Amino acid sequence: MTIVYEDNHIIIVNKAASEIVQGDKTGDTPLSETIKDYLKEKYQKPGNVFIGVVHRLDRPVSGLIIYAKTSKALLRLSEMFKKKQIKKTYWALVKNAPPQREGELVHYLVRNEKQNKSYAYPKEVPHSKQAILSYKLINQSQNYYLLEIDLKTGRHHQIRCQLAKMGCPIKGDLKYGFPRSNPDGSISLHARKICFVHPVTREEMEFEAPLPDDTLWNSFK
Repeated sequence: MTIVYEDNHIIIVNKAASEIVQGDKTGDTPLSETIKDYLKEKYQKPGNVFIGVVHRLDRPVSGLIIYAKTSKALLRLSEMFKKKQIKKTYWALVKNAPPQREGELVHYLVRNEKQNKSYAYPKEVPHSKQAILSYKLINQSQNYYLLEIDLKTGRHHQIRCQLAKMGCPIKGDLKYGFPRSNPDGSISLHARKICFVHPVTREEMEFEAPLPDDTLWNSFK
């Protein structure tokens, strides 16, 4: 965990691919608890420390995540996410070239809880939710293409599912059709940038997360 920004109301971290945002059935220590321990120690706080989970990133994904340090910030940030007032930009490495250099993808996703997987359909089907993102090709190496993704809706596994449907599964993402896993269990999807208005001070905020330190990502720096 690397802290990117902290004030009295929010804390923003650059999550490593192996870390989980909040507790799950694995029983592994989530980032929310690690941050609580850090705050307890830093400010010598007795008793419980408040940390509110505002949004999520899948475990194998790296990048920026915001936590609330007060209930007021949590309430306002949750509302801002609901109203799509927080702009998130992702970077993804894919093996296949996208059909166009840039475009918008609109699908209807159905989540299968048992498989923990989403399926994309071109038209509305029962229990589906509309998913929209835009992408553009911003770089390429000998073997991979780097896509920048602007997420318009926040659905389960949305980027992973929609890019795979386009024929561009993300490197390392076995669940969505990439042939090999990454050695560290990550997938090559990174929450690169986040822009929003501070929930309390109303200041314009913009943060960018450094890329994961591995050979392939390093070749795109």
